[in-house]
Amino acid sequence: MKTYKTEQIRNVALIGNAGAGKTTLAEAMLYEGGILNRRGEVNSKNTASDYTDIEHDYENSVFSTLLYTEFNDKKINIIDTPGMKAFTGAVTSSLNMAETALCVINSGDGIGAGTESAMRIADKLSKPVIAVANGLDHENANFEKIMEEGKARFGGRLTVVQYPVNPGPEFNQVVDVLKMKMYQWGPDGGKPEIIDIPDSEKEKADALHNELVEKAAENDEALMEMYFDKGTLTEDEMRQGMKLGMKDGTLMPVFCVCAKKDMGVRRLIEFIINIVPTPNEVPVREEMKGKEVKMDESAPASMFVFKTSMESHIGEVTYFKVMSGKIAEGIDLINTTKSNKERLSQIFSVAGKNRTKVTEMAAGDLGATVKLKETKVNHTLSVKEADYKFAPIEFPKPLTMVAVKAVNESDDEKVGEVLHRLRDEDPSYIVNFSKELKQLIVEAQSEYHINVLKWFFDNEYKIEIEFKTPKVPYRETITKAAQSDYRHKKQSGGAGQFGEVHMIIEPYEEGMPDPKAFKIDGKEWVVSLRGTEEHKLPWGGKLVFCNCIVGGSIDARFHPAILKGIMEKMEEGPLTGSYARDIRVCIYDGKMHPVDSNEISFKLAGRQAFSAAFKKAGPKILEPVYNLDVYTPSDRMGDVMSDLQGRRTIIMGMGSEKGYEKISAKVPLKEMSNYTTSLNSLTGGRGWFTFEFDAYDKVPSDVQDDLLKAYEAEQSEE
Repeated sequence: MKTYKTEQIRNVALIGNAGAGKTTLAEAMLYEGGILNRRGEVNSKNTASDYTDIEHDYENSVFSTLLYTEFNDKKINIIDTPGMKAFTGAVTSSLNMAETALCVINSGDGIGAGTESAMRIADKLSKPVIAVANGLDHENANFEKIMEEGKARFGGRLTVVQYPVNPGPEFNQVVDVLKMKMYQWGPDGGKPEIIDIPDSEKEKADALHNELVEKAAENDEALMEMYFDKGTLTEDEMRQGMKLGMKDGTLMPVFCVCAKKDMGVRRLIEFIINIVPTPNEVPVREEMKGKEVKMDESAPASMFVFKTSMESHIGEVTYFKVMSGKIAEGIDLINTTKSNKERLSQIFSVAGKNRTKVTEMAAGDLGATVKLKETKVNHTLSVKEADYKFAPIEFPKPLTMVAVKAVNESDDEKVGEVLHRLRDEDPSYIVNFSKELKQLIVEAQSEYHINVLKWFFDNEYKIEIEFKTPKVPYRETITKAAQSDYRHKKQSGGAGQFGEVHMIIEPYEEGMPDPKAFKIDGKEWVVSLRGTEEHKLPWGGKLVFCNCIVGGSIDARFHPAILKGIMEKMEEGPLTGSYARDIRVCIYDGKMHPVDSNEISFKLAGRQAFSAAFKKAGPKILEPVYNLDVYTPSDRMGDVMSDLQGRRTIIMGMGSEKGYEKISAKVPLKEMSNYTTSLNSLTGGRGWFTFEFDAYDKVPSDVQDDLLKAYEAEQSEE
């Protein structure tokens, strides 16, 4: 295979809803370029793209797949992405590497939730988009409806370049209003017959041609002047204006295909070659150290990893984009993320499960290599003199979580290893063992996304696992001042143990005055502050430790031991075993023994005194509360609001944004369980949400009572 220069390369990502026909379109593109001798079918499980066992079982794309085709001395790298919202991580990484998106729309089903989700990512990354109306032979194919839906959801940028003459089972004709010709196919598709537009379509074609000319002209002042002077533009001038409009996001050209019958695919490929920007025509990915990087074949070599996968008989396959220079077989590079050396023993141009060995690749090209030691997604490899490190892909934030446990305890370690391996392949999973909750937590995009993990454990790794609802990371605090003292005394022959601690605890707030006097249960307590230590807690909030001891009743050398005892109880709150926070402790008196007092005695005395005081200080459980923004179609607003009200939410505001109704609220984390599934059900998959931690707030009394009972039952079982 030849080495393609940067200006000969085009990188596109296929996005759209599940069932839109992205994989079938990719198959036809590879067939048109001679990469495949025959087109596979999704139902026959023999496509170049969906080749893994899970994709055969699900009959849908689960991973992004790198492919390529060759046409007119150009190479088009194609990344076929999954269509379900659960796999937005794969869509995100793919769009980060492609210069343009092909948004594939099923002409029978219309614009689905997966299409809207993928388009939001494309818009966020400012990617030019070409809309592809596919499946025009479907009995329910309705091009006008697609255009109507598209303009409602994506704005006025949707612009017809082609329209179907006879959508439906007999489909075989398209009018191209850029070339002002009709394309007509035989039963087997492939190369079309190009003929003049018939009189019956002339008026419609002329109107759409003029609309396209205006759209192309408005993106450049010089083109606008030409348009005013001549009343039209040449095909090349229109291409120039369209390219600018796509770059600015003001124009989204619409093409028509029937990928299954290979109709319209060749013309689409020609348009990609003519219009889609080359890798060196767009800004290079940001370099973290501020160095200027040019996507130039003569620059120092570097590459960025956007995907890895584990494949049987091969091991880990690493997918990359050449960011600068040329990489060659056998080159030594530095992984600037891990600071280790890697050798590229082999380089492949990838067409799904088929890989073609190449000797080198130029800047802008996409490829794969194998058997790297420590290189993962978001890592940069470069020659030593360049020392580049590119900005990582920002994967979508998780929207749900689950606790994972092995059915057999002997498999616990294996479960952790497998989850981290799957996380390497899909970084939109987040895997952590929570010391606080004593659970292995997986955060993901949806319940469906989590169920994919179960498939791998059942089918690939043969390990039985179970999913549980994660515990909520509650916090404990107090609402009033309380006093307590405790004497620890132990004598069992030889040196004994003795320590006595008197303390007052109270709720802590930033900026509160120093402690001086307390009134507790009708009794006055006056303290004299000698010193203060503020301890910022790893789990949030503070513990403030005040030395108010007068007369040396407890030697200063025992103060750290008292603090340690208190801190141990802060890590396991008296109410539910949750972390405690925002408490000020005043140690004002105590007793020592000249022989038996030691650190352990005062640690235990401090711990017990604190625990007793805590229970008398109006203890309260705090729960994590999140800021929630829900986006819903207007006709589902009532259902979504009713559901939120049943989740103890506080509505903070409502408005409209991006064609959706937006509800802003505060919601306890406990109430967010299964929310992705509920929202999808309520909105037909079109609703979406974002949420992030806001603060801890007190739980209602009835909820606290339930939590205390549950904790007591749990403790008695243990």
